[in-house]
Parts: sequence; structure tokens; C-alpha cells
Amino acid sequence: MQPRFARASGCAGARSPHEPPGRPKANPAARSAKGRPVTATLRQFYALTKPRVVQLIVFCALIGMVLAVPGLPGRGEIARAAIACFGIWLVAGAAAAFNCLVEKGIDAKMRRTAWRPTAKGELSDLQALVFSAALCSLGSWILYAWVNPLTMWLTLATFIGYAVIYTVILKPLTPQNIVIGGASGAMPPVLGWAAMTGTVGPEALILFLIIFLWTPPHFWALALYRVEDYRKSGLPMLPVTHGNEFTRLQILLYTLVLFAACLMPFAYGMSSWLYLAAAVVLSAGFTWYSFRLWREYSDALARETFRFSLIHLSALFAALLIDHYLL
Repeated sequence: MQPRFARASGCAGARSPHEPPGRPKANPAARSAKGRPVTATLRQFYALTKPRVVQLIVFCALIGMVLAVPGLPGRGEIARAAIACFGIWLVAGAAAAFNCLVEKGIDAKMRRTAWRPTAKGELSDLQALVFSAALCSLGSWILYAWVNPLTMWLTLATFIGYAVIYTVILKPLTPQNIVIGGASGAMPPVLGWAAMTGTVGPEALILFLIIFLWTPPHFWALALYRVEDYRKSGLPMLPVTHGNEFTRLQILLYTLVLFAACLMPFAYGMSSWLYLAAAVVLSAGFTWYSFRLWREYSDALARETFRFSLIHLSALFAALLIDHYLL
């Protein structure tokens, strides 16, 4: 919910006719009102970073960092991981802010995004652009100076991939925008791995593949029950261009391929039976939701499928993390 600016009453601070002339009486409400716009503006800038999305990005990057270090990390590795998470958070927030700037017109037409400060005109284009540039510059400098150049360049490439290639070019152009643009969203574990090792190993690419395949069914489930919003916005999302039934089939097919990809960490030797059991249960659950959605559609079921997809990815990586330390 967006903060509301309180309007000072026209009679605020007015002197009573019985009050003697002199210095105006202090008004606590007027004094507190002066501080509210600053706080509200800071909240609006924070909202531009899409905090929940960025939290998931940083969490996935952290998984890559943890898995790249055999056993318990030392103090130096913990410090590097913390700095890398902060730098990645800054650049990811910058990409989100730039996305809000570019899509402010689209966001204003969609109920799900109409609250964003850029869509409501509460922040100007210049403010959003400067904010995004500042976050990206600071985050890139931190990663280059305190982590390693490879992580910085990969993170910057991810910023360009999401903010420019996906947002500006792919999203308004093709219904496969989520599939192609999903490469940027799948990068966090690779960034985390590079931060700790200075290289990109096959383990990081397996994690990349899991998120890459998870992204289309996740977003298409959302697009199914928000289809009217996307139709009004003019974006060529799959349910708009190819219909409900075709999209549901694609969701099911992607979850089946994702099921196989989720088994790869065990097959490659990255994990033990603990992760395998979690992967089978979670992937079977996602596939079951997708199968039910394919057989008989309802907005409520599409919403449940979308929510479960978030549980699927978070719990899957949490299981990988627990497996790494316990077994």
C-alpha cells in the first residue's frame, strides 16, 4: 500500500482572535508533517527496487555462494559473501527501478502494478533514472573492488539483460519474452558461484538451468489469471496471443522438463538423498498443480499454482542448502 501524504488544514496554525500578537504558537502536527514527505519519498524509492523480488534474487545468489565453498566457510569467505550479496542487491534493485521507469505507462494500466510510484507519478523520470544509475554504479564498484571483476561483469551483464534486452526489447515484442528473458533471472546462482571462486563451474550452470526452466510456468500461471490486465497493457503475453488452453499446456510441459532438471544436482553429485527426496516431492507437487490447471482451469487454481511455484523454488534451494551442510 502506498503511503498517503497528509494535507495540512487551511486553518492549521491560525491564531485565535483572543490570542495576543507575537510569535505564532508551535503546532506539533505541522512540525511532524514536515518530516513525512521525506520518509514517504524514501519508501517510494525503496518500492522501486521491488524488495520481494530482489530478496529472492539475493537468496538464490547466496545458495550459489554457499555451494561453491566446501564445508563451513571461514571468516574471510563469510565477509566476501556478505559484501557480494550487498553488491548484487544494489544492482538488482537498480534493474528493478529502471524497469519501473520504462514500464510506468504499462504499470498504470494494470491493477497489479498501478500502485508503483512511477506509475502514479509520485516520482519523476529523472528521479527514477538517477536512483537506478546510482544503485548500479555503487553496486558494480563494490563487486569490482571488494569481490572480483568477473562477478561485477556478470552482474552488470545481468542488469543489461533484464533492464534493456528484456524490458525494452523482448517484453513488448514477443510472447516468448519470459522464456528468453528468463536467462537474466536465472543468473543469481552463477553470480554467487563466481563471487566465491572467480569462475563459473558446471554446478552453477545446473542451478541456472533450474531457474531458467522454472521461470516460464511461474509467470504464465500469473498471466493466466491476470490476462485482462496484460490485454489492456498491450503486452504480448502468451495467454493474450495464444489463448488460455495453449498456455496451460505449455505450463505443464515446462514443469515436466523442470522436474528432470531438478534431479540434476543429485545426478551430478552436488547433493545426497536428502535433496533428492525434497526435489521429487516439490517437483511432483508443481507438476500436479500444472496437470490440474491443464485439465480444468479456474482463476483460483492458477493463483494457487503461481503461489506454489514460489514455494517450490525457495524450498528446493533451501533443501540444497541443508543437504550441503548436513550430509
